[in-house]
Amino acid sequence: MNPTYEKLLTRLKELHHLGSISGLVSWDQETYMPPKAGADRAEQLALLSSLIHQRLISDEMGELLETLRAPAESGELGAEAAVNVRELRRTYARKKKLPTELVEEISRTRSLAQQAWVKARQASDFPLFKPWLEKTVELQRQVAVLYGYKQDIYDALIEDYEPGMTVAELDPIFAEIRSRTVPLVAAIVRSGRRPDRAILSRRYPIEQQKAFGMEIARAMGFDFEAGRLDTSAHPFCSGLTVRDVRMTTRYRETDPLSSLYGIMHESGHGLYDQGFDPRHAGTPMAEAVSLGIHESQSRLWENLVGRSRAFWTFALPRFKAAFPGIAGDLDLDTITWAVNEVTPSLIRVEADEVTYNLHILLRFELERDLLNGRVQVSDLPGIWSDRMAAYLGLRPPDDARGVLQDIHWSFGLFGYFPTYTLGNLYGDQFFETARRDLPDMDDRVARGDFQPLREWLREKIHSQGMRYKAKELVERVTGKPPASDAFLNYMERKFGELYGV
Repeated sequence: MNPTYEKLLTRLKELHHLGSISGLVSWDQETYMPPKAGADRAEQLALLSSLIHQRLISDEMGELLETLRAPAESGELGAEAAVNVRELRRTYARKKKLPTELVEEISRTRSLAQQAWVKARQASDFPLFKPWLEKTVELQRQVAVLYGYKQDIYDALIEDYEPGMTVAELDPIFAEIRSRTVPLVAAIVRSGRRPDRAILSRRYPIEQQKAFGMEIARAMGFDFEAGRLDTSAHPFCSGLTVRDVRMTTRYRETDPLSSLYGIMHESGHGLYDQGFDPRHAGTPMAEAVSLGIHESQSRLWENLVGRSRAFWTFALPRFKAAFPGIAGDLDLDTITWAVNEVTPSLIRVEADEVTYNLHILLRFELERDLLNGRVQVSDLPGIWSDRMAAYLGLRPPDDARGVLQDIHWSFGLFGYFPTYTLGNLYGDQFFETARRDLPDMDDRVARGDFQPLREWLREKIHSQGMRYKAKELVERVTGKPPASDAFLNYMERKFGELYGV
């Protein structure tokens, strides 16, 4: 092995370990941290962020990458090493533009803002969170200016989550989604057809919900020897390492489907994190190519698998066994219809397949306009309410079910939300290709055999790491470039038949 590259790998592994420690500390903050520890946790995270940043942008790192540039581009290092050098050079060039003091301040603010968000959400009081959000937006504007951009300031932040994507590309995607989804939702509401969900409003003990959700996650292939499931205010998945993947969800006694699909969603992320080639641990070859691709995995498992008749053929007997005396009279037609109900709702993470992207559209528009100064933080509750009314015919009765429902802004994750919709588009293309390659997939799913699909995803997507850019990966796997048409056609076909519209 090239000795310079070997030295680079050593530095990369150190950065990976520091990042994993920071991730673990953040996970604890959202799950088990005592409330009074908040200020201390903010300082701990700020210090870790500073250490990671300083090591990443060090002169030594710059010299290693410059020395390896020519061997990587010529092919001398090999394809996988070239990917690692290429992606680290890209990250180094961006992060080198950020002063360590700014990185520390962002981390400190993120921790304190997250804690303020929790309190504000519990109290349904946006003014409690407003000053923290104003500070966060200003910090993200500083980051965007330092990164630099050609057309829209928001482009600079999208790059951290979906490399190569821009507002100019997203605007027409969301315009088509808006133009075709808003009338589809209106037609479904007018149709008057509704599934029978009475059985799902009974009381389902939370411990039994957790046990059932974990049974389904195990069936999907999530390795609980290399991961765990906990409870948090907002479901998430943290892939600390290939052998340490932390998932969370939340529970309501009268809605077992909320926790089930939360677990399936996060298990889709978890399978991606557990599916990286362990030989490349700590390098870009064992990292997700983009958050849109990552989201494609969670949405694929949650919706395309989890809401299918084949899945419930397998899951329904287990659901009944998990809740004896509660779900015994539930039949396959009723549950399949119920889990595919389309009804405008206030909460994004509980939205159905059709309305979900309208929730993302709203957040994309607000983020874009906040960063460009066209909207002020104080305007958010009112604009949120007006857009919800325009897109979904609903107005939030309070801040908790409106502008405060997502944790993302407290973390400063501006540019993240569009990747959810991109994940839907990518996931639909991946799933249709998998169905073509695995013609007996529905029969296998109905028997609870998820291994063929899981291994197909692992081979085609997970194990590739950052070898290809997101658009290139989609085209290599499916034979077609990413597009919104296929996903919108699928929605109109599936739900048009269900609702007779």
